[in-house]
Amino acid sequence: MATVKFHGEVDVNLSGTELNVGDIAPVVNGVGADLSDVQIGGQQGKAQIILAVPSLDTGVCAAEARKFNEEAAKLGHTEVVVVSMDLPFAMKRFCTTEGISNLKVASDFRAKAFAKSYGVLQANGPLAGLTARAIFIVNPSGKITYKEIVPEITDEPNYSAVLAAATEASSTSCCGSCH
Repeated sequence: MATVKFHGEVDVNLSGTELNVGDIAPVVNGVGADLSDVQIGGQQGKAQIILAVPSLDTGVCAAEARKFNEEAAKLGHTEVVVVSMDLPFAMKRFCTTEGISNLKVASDFRAKAFAKSYGVLQANGPLAGLTARAIFIVNPSGKITYKEIVPEITDEPNYSAVLAAATEASSTSCCGSCH
C-alpha cells in the first residue's frame, strides 16, 4: 500500500483498495452539500476529475479547490468532484464563501466508502481517518486514465499534468484504448 508524508517528517500509510491507471473506477456515493447522494466514479458518459483532499478548511485544500473551480469552467464534457471528510454543511459554506460554482462537493464522512474504495484513507498520523491528497481522472467509460497520490500531503498537485490528462480523457468517448 502507498505511503505519503505529512510535513516531511511523518510517514502516513494509506489503506483501502489501491487503484491504478487502467482500472475501472468503483462507483461510490458521497454526500452532497444539500445532503443528496453524489455518485463518484464509474461510467458517467463524461470525464471525471476526482479530487481527494483532507479538508477544505485548510489553506492548501482551499487553494486547490479554487484553482480547479477556475479551470473546470474551461473544460468541456468534464465533471470535477472534490471529496473530503468535511461535513456537507461545511462544504456548502466553503463553496458559498469562495464563490465555488463549477465543482461538485462530496463528503465521505458516513462510511469512508470513497477513501476505502480508492485506497486513499490515511491509516495513521495526525490526520488519520481523513483522505490523502490524490487525484483520479476517469474517462467517460469509467476507466481510470490518470492517478496522482501527492507524496507530501501539504503540497498541491501537479496542475498542468492533471489538466492535460483531463483534456485527453474528455476528448475520448470510448474506453480510452482506441487511439
